Amino acid sequence: MHPITHEAARLLWAARQQGTVIDALPDALRPHTEAQGHAIQAALPDVAQDTVVGWKIAATSAAGQAHIQVDGPLAGRILSGFVHPMGSTLSLQGNRMRVVEPEFAFRMRADLPPREQPYTQAEVLAAVATLHPAFELPDSRFADFTRAGKAQLIADDSCAGRFLFGPAAPQAWRSMDLAAHPVHATVTGADGLPRYTGDGEGRALLGDPRTALTWLANELSALGIGLKAGDWASCGTCMVPLQVQERDRVVADYGVFGRIEVAVSD
Repeated sequence: MHPITHEAARLLWAARQQGTVIDALPDALRPHTEAQGHAIQAALPDVAQDTVVGWKIAATSAAGQAHIQVDGPLAGRILSGFVHPMGSTLSLQGNRMRVVEPEFAFRMRADLPPREQPYTQAEVLAAVATLHPAFELPDSRFADFTRAGKAQLIADDSCAGRFLFGPAAPQAWRSMDLAAHPVHATVTGADGLPRYTGDGEGRALLGDPRTALTWLANELSALGIGLKAGDWASCGTCMVPLQVQERDRVVADYGVFGRIEVAVSD
């Protein structure tokens, strides 16, 4: 591993651990291409001394891409330390995004190793074990993440935050229209009264969660990594991210796919 790549990852990891932000990586460490950003991200497990248990996709909607000024989705690693039990109360300390994102996530049954030919959606779905409702609480180490640029965002693990994965949905999901599948979320305040609600559909994920997962499989294949059996694949928020504050509780209802909840504290 190149010393500069390792040092960039170490700086970003230190900011994550301390709950601090930077304006940008120093000139000598700053990535200027996607490949350089991915190299820094790839150093994250070693720097964090943690294992990769899956992947996330950032910016799966046109609105999300416009918000952080990128031209397409971004892949990021999920480390074991980023995953919390469903129903947990998570502190917002050091988190400036302060949003909860209801997501569609998959768990892989089989490897999809790197290859020259792109994977078809059918091949990707055949490698999936289960579908899960999920939450991400994303964050960034950049003071203005909307202007950090694609290479730096990738280096910073594509705004990966903390994840909660719900129980597996019934296997009937395989024959259902995931693009049209609705999700309803309620944000309740400290007084126990609903503050507001949100609604979304699977189509927010590159048009269909299956499409998003196929994109991820081929992105990782092109990077020479590949998805592995047992990996999580959290495929992006299905609605406008839910702004939260201390002592809020978020419930997301996926209908027949299940109901999940998370609470936040200061």
